Amino acid sequence: MNMEFVRKMPVPQEIKEQYPVTDEMKKLKAERDSEIQSIFEGKSDKFILVIGPCSADKDDSVIDYIHRLKKVYERVSDKIFIIPRIYTNKPRTTGDGYKGMLHQPDPNKDADMLNGLIAIRKLHMRALSETGFTCADEMLYPENHRYLSDLLSYVAVGARSVENQQHRLTGSGLGIPVGMKNPTSGDISVMMNSITAAQHKHTFIYRGWEVKTDGNPYAHAILRGSVNKHGQSNANYHYEDLIRLCEIYDKCELENPAVIVDTNHANSGKQCLEQVRIAKEILHSCRHSEDVRKLVKGLMIESYIEDGSQKPDGGVYGKSITDPCLGWEKTERLIYDIAELL
Repeated sequence: MNMEFVRKMPVPQEIKEQYPVTDEMKKLKAERDSEIQSIFEGKSDKFILVIGPCSADKDDSVIDYIHRLKKVYERVSDKIFIIPRIYTNKPRTTGDGYKGMLHQPDPNKDADMLNGLIAIRKLHMRALSETGFTCADEMLYPENHRYLSDLLSYVAVGARSVENQQHRLTGSGLGIPVGMKNPTSGDISVMMNSITAAQHKHTFIYRGWEVKTDGNPYAHAILRGSVNKHGQSNANYHYEDLIRLCEIYDKCELENPAVIVDTNHANSGKQCLEQVRIAKEILHSCRHSEDVRKLVKGLMIESYIEDGSQKPDGGVYGKSITDPCLGWEKTERLIYDIAELL
């Protein structure tokens, strides 16, 4: 076997005992989880924003960003429910490049998975203890979810993972919303099959255990656009796309029909500044159709302190080292505009 076993990693319970959440943090998470569930159940008409950097790279700038979000949230919380993105795993199409804080707690140093596990837990803990925000992360590696399961209020399954059986079955056992993205091909049936699987009960092997799940009634769709055979981006956030998704949901008999629309990725062609226009178009579609308004529970926006992106060694504070992001000034204005449009 051409594989070197470097060291055995601590199990999630060991990490949780080493870096425990307080009773106050548990209380905050329970309150936020309950409010998020009420939105997906249609009991609350608040609009969700899953918003933040493409990838969480540095503690200081990520926490700075989330503190800024907190100040804005205090002014719009009657209409908007903010879930900050702290994405600590970065999927790479070719397998090369920066794979996120889990792999490299320092993006300019070699991989260090143990310190990466500790770093991502401490970062999520800081966000909760300092701002009261429970956050979102991508479930890139299903077996790693337990390291953060007492901190997260939302997880997304990415376009390249959504067909994977382990992601679907693990999603069925989580007590928080799991967003299933459409695959890069744009095949909506793949996304809907993933949601169906996650909402059903299952028995499977997870972290060396035989486990049973009850199904997750909060598994839902994320529209992120697609890429055709020529490598060109095709959007799927337009009114016609949302109406079509309403019709598909009507035939599926799933619990809590819902979609979060990703304003970046293939929907923007990775033109991050287009997210402002796209967000407003989606809200216009919501105003035009009551069915669309009920289905669209919120937006996913890639945003950081500075516009654009840079190389990992670029050195610009608060500027993405992965996909380009919307800068803070434009982000703040957009959140206020969304609140007014709602």
